Amino acid sequence: MTKPEISKNNRYINREISWLQFNARVLQEAQDETVPLIERLRFLGIFSNNLDEFFKVRYATVKRIVEAGKGGKNQLGGIKAKELLEIITQIVIKQQSESVGILEEIDEELKKENIYIIDETQIDDAQHDFIKQYFIRVVSPALVTIILNDSVVLPNLKDSGAYLAVKMLMPENIKQFALIEIPKSVDRFVVLPKQGDKNFIIMVDDLLRHCLSDIFNIFEYTSISAHMIKITRDGELDFESDLSKSFIEKISDSVKHRQVGEPVRFVYDKTINDETLKYLMSKMGIDDTDSIIPGGRYHNRRDYMGFPSLGRTDLMYDKIEALPIKGLSLQDSIFKAIANKDYLLYAPYQTFSYVVKFLREAALDPKVKTIKITIYRLAEISHIASSLINAAINGKSVTVSIELRARFDEQANIDYAQQMEDEGVNLIFGVAGLKVHSKMCVIEREEGKKIKRYGFISTGNFNESTAKIYTDYTLFTSSQKILKDVNKIFDFFLTNYKINTYKHLIVSPHYTQKSVFKLIDDEIENVKNGKTGLIRLKMNSISSYPMIDKLYEASRAGVKIQMIVRGLCCLIPGVKGMSENIEVISVIDKFLEHSRIYIFGHSGDTKLYISSADWMTRNIDNRVEVSCPIYDEDIKREIIETFNISWNDNVKARLLNDSQENEYRVNGNEKVRSQYAVYDYYLKKLEE
Repeated sequence: MTKPEISKNNRYINREISWLQFNARVLQEAQDETVPLIERLRFLGIFSNNLDEFFKVRYATVKRIVEAGKGGKNQLGGIKAKELLEIITQIVIKQQSESVGILEEIDEELKKENIYIIDETQIDDAQHDFIKQYFIRVVSPALVTIILNDSVVLPNLKDSGAYLAVKMLMPENIKQFALIEIPKSVDRFVVLPKQGDKNFIIMVDDLLRHCLSDIFNIFEYTSISAHMIKITRDGELDFESDLSKSFIEKISDSVKHRQVGEPVRFVYDKTINDETLKYLMSKMGIDDTDSIIPGGRYHNRRDYMGFPSLGRTDLMYDKIEALPIKGLSLQDSIFKAIANKDYLLYAPYQTFSYVVKFLREAALDPKVKTIKITIYRLAEISHIASSLINAAINGKSVTVSIELRARFDEQANIDYAQQMEDEGVNLIFGVAGLKVHSKMCVIEREEGKKIKRYGFISTGNFNESTAKIYTDYTLFTSSQKILKDVNKIFDFFLTNYKINTYKHLIVSPHYTQKSVFKLIDDEIENVKNGKTGLIRLKMNSISSYPMIDKLYEASRAGVKIQMIVRGLCCLIPGVKGMSENIEVISVIDKFLEHSRIYIFGHSGDTKLYISSADWMTRNIDNRVEVSCPIYDEDIKREIIETFNISWNDNVKARLLNDSQENEYRVNGNEKVRSQYAVYDYYLKKLEE
């Protein structure tokens, strides 16, 4: 692939291109032969799911710029919007092709493990009988089949839905087209009866191909074929201005409307008949600003995230047992423990149960009067939500700021919001024009004649499911000065015309850029005074040009900057005269690196923050975000030590630079696979 112009004035990598290179790192995990086989398939699923969301959001945004007749160069890092759509399509075609090749390699490796993924041409008699019965009992009742003809308007195909495009050749050369929706309510992978040591799996797509004669038995066709297609729609929410509707109703209606949003990507089996393809594209109104991707036989490979384990634990990552936090018991009162000192939870290495325990204790404790918490994404079955409802039932004043616009989790949050509202929880639906992305909780407890606050602040969502795979820090504290600031943020939710000042927390949208610039300036000043300047950052993404420019300024001044960025990175490190003092790595492995850490200065004079905010324009200017200082020296040391472990990774770390080739970091040092090393670090802490 020809490398596109990377940036405006060669200062920034375009964010869309950078994001696609992040997804290429995910694809590398699927290709990595040291990754267990079933996990490799699941990484293919993650790659595909990521790509779906990219097209719904980022590609759709660029497409809107084109349709508005704007060039978009200022927003897009110096690349014209129409040109960028073409670049994206070419990159995705290449990545899709690579992913098909990787899938074929994995399929061959699975055969060596006696796991066979068969198609409709490989079914034997015994499997035929099982499949026919399975089709009748499970699949057929869930099918939606659309018969197409010129006089009928094609119904809107579902966003990210996969369909079999069927062509039947009838007598007298009459052609009949149809679409079969692959039902989401049925497992994509059907496990067939085992034969000796051999496991057999058929995808429901191929099961449907095998049963075409049953589905279309009323048609007298002479031949029939079926090829998969998939459409991705613009995922932006459009809000109605109807004043008679509640905010929940408006969000709910917008989520439903997303299913019929404008198409932005059309993927098809490249072996499909040209006549069928042209007929479908004309019916669906696909135009040249949409990304048209010739693909393989199967789409919606995100379903590989749920590939059946078949009991083969040897083909998956070893399960780790989440560890306890030294000195903090799940059997005793958490309030009593954190009254004496702060504690740090680092999930998934340590158990998220402490967060649930904190809220359950608050729900039952007669001395607890109020609970305030922000919620962005909840688990499907949420003990967090049930604890808050429990507290309200017990007469506590419970206030929940719930973000109904958490992208692609809107419906789940709507459902929980309605449950909590029914049980007497006070709901706040964010702030006009701002998403509430901060992760914090404060409770007020009556102790004698005084009210004392306890709480926690986190880098990640209060979600029991993702806490098993996302790396995030949570600080438990009874620091009255920090929690006083937290309380002020909840006041801001209610009276957001009033901008508060904060003594300890760094809060977006009003203070993050200014505060971070001051911290960077302090390091620049250190260098000017003959001292060492050092900045260490860990985050998911960096795309804010002002933040990048400030880091370039620090680099030119001689400040050493070490960055661990999992996702998109518009900053270009290692450029002489601009960023030669900046190094950036990205770690992609078993867990999803999600924690945000900002470290300024050397030990002994270090300022350290955990944060909910990446350095993107949306986090700096358009969201309520919180960065919390770490004052406890033991916790500060712990975070720095775990950062150093990640920084020293030379197994799963990739170098980010202007080549955009995702080269693995290779050096002569002892092998460090940081996620495993961090777990060992916490094991050793328990033994100390």
